[in-house]
Amino acid sequence: MTGPEETTGPEGTTGATGATTTSPAAGDALPPRTVPVRREDLRRYAEASGDHNPIHLDDGAAQALGLPGVVAHGMLTSALAIGVVAEWAGGADRVLATSFRFAAPVVVPADAPALLAVAGTVKKVAEDGSSADVALVVTSGGAKVFGKAIVTVALGD
Repeated sequence: MTGPEETTGPEGTTGATGATTTSPAAGDALPPRTVPVRREDLRRYAEASGDHNPIHLDDGAAQALGLPGVVAHGMLTSALAIGVVAEWAGGADRVLATSFRFAAPVVVPADAPALLAVAGTVKKVAEDGSSADVALVVTSGGAKVFGKAIVTVALGD
């Protein structure tokens, strides 16, 4: 068994998953992560959110609408991507704003997890160093999930 995946956070923060000693700068890359999404995750999300749209739970319903099979909820997909940035930034309380445009659904097979590959780059740091905009590239099954994905995080103490 391995320990937590090592990640690097901004502003010299040290968390359960990693540490860094410098403030982020435009162009810095976040450590890439792959997040599995299973059918059970979709069922739990449907219960928690109240979104029981059958395209997220039933292959037949999804296929009747022209989808290849069950697809993950868009809000679940974006939350998982935001979580990668939040972990890097030092916690969910550091997330200030998000902006997403969906490009393709995440198809979740019945017999294996879909793999959500999340990579990010710091696009801009505020002049006063208080925040940073992180642009994400999120793919699943070789398809780009978001046409645009920006997460703004607070930096510093």
